[in-house]
Amino acid sequence: MNAPDLAAAPDWPDALYLIGCAAPVGTARLAHPAHEPSARTMGFKAFNLLRMAALGLPVPPAFALGTVYCASAATSPAATAPALWRPGLQALEHATGLRFGDARLPLLLSVRSGAPVSMPGMMETLLNIGLCDATLPGFVRQTGNPRLAWDTYRRLVASYGEVVAGVPAAVFDAESAALAGTRDERDLDFAELRMLTRRYLEAYARAAGTPFPQDPQAQLSGAIGAVFASWRSPKACEYRRQRDIPDTIGTAVTVQTMVYGNAGGRSGSGVGFTRDPVSGEPALWIDFLFNAQGEDVVSGRRNAYGHDELAAVMPAVWQDLADVAATLERAFGDMQDFEFTVQDGRLYLLQTRNGKCSAQALARIALDLCDAGIIPAAVARERTAALKPEELVATHTVSPDGTPPTPLAQAASAANGIAVGAIAFDEAAARARQAAGTPVVLVRRDAETSDIAALELAAGLLTQHGARTSHAAVVARQLGKVCLVGCAALQLDETARTLRVGETTLHEGDLLTLDGNLGLVYAGAVRTVTEPLADLQARLRRLRGADGEATASMRPAAG
Repeated sequence: MNAPDLAAAPDWPDALYLIGCAAPVGTARLAHPAHEPSARTMGFKAFNLLRMAALGLPVPPAFALGTVYCASAATSPAATAPALWRPGLQALEHATGLRFGDARLPLLLSVRSGAPVSMPGMMETLLNIGLCDATLPGFVRQTGNPRLAWDTYRRLVASYGEVVAGVPAAVFDAESAALAGTRDERDLDFAELRMLTRRYLEAYARAAGTPFPQDPQAQLSGAIGAVFASWRSPKACEYRRQRDIPDTIGTAVTVQTMVYGNAGGRSGSGVGFTRDPVSGEPALWIDFLFNAQGEDVVSGRRNAYGHDELAAVMPAVWQDLADVAATLERAFGDMQDFEFTVQDGRLYLLQTRNGKCSAQALARIALDLCDAGIIPAAVARERTAALKPEELVATHTVSPDGTPPTPLAQAASAANGIAVGAIAFDEAAARARQAAGTPVVLVRRDAETSDIAALELAAGLLTQHGARTSHAAVVARQLGKVCLVGCAALQLDETARTLRVGETTLHEGDLLTLDGNLGLVYAGAVRTVTEPLADLQARLRRLRGADGEATASMRPAAG
């Protein structure tokens, strides 16, 4: 695709797309055949938002800057110019009745990446763009929630500092620890959050050598530039290398109206699967954090609740999620992995994509959707073409006498199976042990996507923090790695290169067994037994016909 002539940008850029809002009256929309809305032109994340909005689902208004602006290092900076995105911003203002940078009714924005293929957690996201000293009082009046305002402001200063200004996260972590000690920031009151924000602003100025930008337009320009630039980050490049994704497809940038999961006890953020991605069971699979923003869930730095507490506290939201799941599966024809925010008891959808799942789940979901008439048999055969019935098995741990062994700890399972390997705390250790022919279990404090190169070398991942739906866990499941997260009993000493659970201390290089089926951790190498999933195997053979073989031309569906 040829890049547009950015020097002669029209009043309405032909690679700018509106989602869930209409153009202001009197604004002409220019059409260009090369830039018709599609996953290729506007990124699959924005394109799926467009599809969800068309289904009448609750999507906050947004606009997207197309992948064409990521064509080269020369075109990406041009996309930061206000002249390019001002028509989209005007459409958001028209849809919400708020004004970006206005001191009385400020509009705040999120800025998200989105390539034509799924790259979970590999590029940057910035939230709360538009908040500053001038707009904060208006935001307090608008929401009636000073705690929300100061929590949102401190989040913006820290994330903008890390992503745009290159300030290490440790700078802000140190300020939090100095003020809050071991308390979670969500337990601070508004006065403490106000003090923490001021400390963040001072720390930003010291570390960046310049004050935090108080001009909302400068914030938005910087955020758009940083998200486009993250296409070329080391972890994004490594992800594409592993999957043979061409660098030339680029990413889009989606600018969306903020909704606030950190607005109090009837608010929160979550990630959900319309079915269990481990077993394929047709039931919602949700990770949710109350009084939190989406990055808290997917970053891998926090543990998240399962769905039970959400269903108990907000049953109406739970029913809305069940209805949304059914709508998404009918419309997209596959299990969906979706991100959502609840603000004061109201549900908003921020993303959906085909979910990554285990081989067992892949087979069951394709068969169930076929039986329900959602996909034809030919599509089900195509999705399962790479699976052999004899590969659909369940592996279990047992003691030498055949009884269940005694576990060392329990964690949340993000990917099933059994992994046995030597403990490694970083990529260098994992690479050295793998080169020596030793299987590796990667043990980390947080489930972070920056560990993607080390994860590729490992048989499994165990983390002290993180949710089942954190981006790193999604990548592990996609790579076919056993993954246990949020192991609260785990204590790591990365200096001494040891891990401790209760009275047991293990050293780097010691053997560890991860049971992704039951979410259990064992010291040493535990014996296993394998049993066929006979019913699932039989269903797959029936789908393929009497000869039991898939058509030679069948290939797994992209997604």
